[in-house]
Amino acid sequence: MSSDNAALRSDKRKLRNQLSGNQQSGHAAGVANQTCRLPEFHNSRRIACYLSNDGEINPHYIIEAAWQARKQVYIPVLSPFQHKLYFAPYAKDSRLETNRFGIPEPVCKPSQWIRPWQLNLMLLPLVAFDESGNRLGMGGGFYDRSLAYLKHRNHHRPRLIGLAHELQRTSSLKINSWDIPLHMIATEERIIRV
Repeated sequence: MSSDNAALRSDKRKLRNQLSGNQQSGHAAGVANQTCRLPEFHNSRRIACYLSNDGEINPHYIIEAAWQARKQVYIPVLSPFQHKLYFAPYAKDSRLETNRFGIPEPVCKPSQWIRPWQLNLMLLPLVAFDESGNRLGMGGGFYDRSLAYLKHRNHHRPRLIGLAHELQRTSSLKINSWDIPLHMIATEERIIRV
């Protein structure tokens, strides 16, 4: 990890954590409004989301809209044997347990997990983004490793949309060969198509 990215990660995390509860909620509603109007959302049956922490955009409004539209919602779970993500079904009554990073995951059998290419749409958290679709995450590389197949095969699924506060935008990011770019970014103000 470059020191530039480490400093940027620290700065952007501070900025988003300084937002008030009302600002966080308003931004989450704005992002949901932008995202739920997209044809990519309407045309998707299997949607991966995440449970927010550390000032990330909370996708709960999007999850509620997906449930209401009878879409299947999935949440990332850490593979116990690899540093990759699988996706577990998530419903209103799902029981959650925290993983080794303190992030809640649905409790279900691994046989119920699906792989990323089985999804139509994936909504990803991020720390920073640029308008070229580059995403800076928390630094673990789980999403990039899990989506690496998109660089090497003729796969088009899932569509990747980063959810962000507008204040997380930066002019450009230093990227690595293993970074997987986003197709779109949704903020409280707009949709950026890459």
